[in-house]
Amino acid sequence: VQLQASGGGLVQAGGSLRLSCAASGRTISTYNMGWFRQAPGKEREFVAGIRWSVGDTYYADSVKGRFTISRDNAKNTVYLQINSLKPEDTAVYYCAAGTIAGRIQDAYDYWGQGTLVTVSS
Repeated sequence: VQLQASGGGLVQAGGSLRLSCAASGRTISTYNMGWFRQAPGKEREFVAGIRWSVGDTYYADSVKGRFTISRDNAKNTVYLQINSLKPEDTAVYYCAAGTIAGRIQDAYDYWGQGTLVTVSS
């Protein structure tokens, strides 16, 4: 599975972005999908996940209520809607696919290249 993340950019605090993760090579309909982010000087952290089987979603506490993960299996794409952006959301955002649902990086087998989100105050 090849993953291509896009949609990042420079946005003012309080603004919104929608990140996309387009998959190729095989269908992602039976994969659990996740978004992670890595801020400058920090380790990569889990942001949001969605299970393939029932489509339920789960989030890091820091983004709950502001971020929404969704998937469109027909388009082989996963999205991350980001609202009420804060400067501390500035990071490179990565999408990932795996056969095990989880909040840790080791749960995921395939990774996209990342898209940069910069939030100005």
